[in-house]
Amino acid sequence: MKPASLYRIASVLLVLFAVGHTLAFRQADPKWGVDAVISSMRSVHFNVQGFERTYWDFFLAFGFVESVFLVFSAALAWQLGGLPHAALSSMRGTTWAFAACFAAITLLSWRYVFFIPLVFSAAITVVLILGAWLSGTPSAPEKRPSA
Repeated sequence: MKPASLYRIASVLLVLFAVGHTLAFRQADPKWGVDAVISSMRSVHFNVQGFERTYWDFFLAFGFVESVFLVFSAALAWQLGGLPHAALSSMRGTTWAFAACFAAITLLSWRYVFFIPLVFSAAITVVLILGAWLSGTPSAPEKRPSA
């Protein structure tokens, strides 16, 4: 498989991850018994550097920041997928840093969250590692149309 295809696959996975995260991160199953915690997060107000906030505000902010990061990552993956192999292989630091970032997200998902984000982050990590690996291998010469 070509690196371009892998980056496009990663981009689609990242968009799906962003949509799922954005729609679901504010939901709480009543079986969890966290209503009192959420109510407290929403009701206790405090002043931070001139802004009145709650812990719920912080929770929402970090959740939306994650969504923005996932959308940015999808755009980056799509752009990497559109680069010629020579350009992509000159960006080895970027491609490996991207893969390492999602490897760290996978570890954090394994430690702190649950199955669905773990599966998405692991799948994205695998695809990004393969893309980074293959972007460093020599490519076949591009075919030029005959005149």
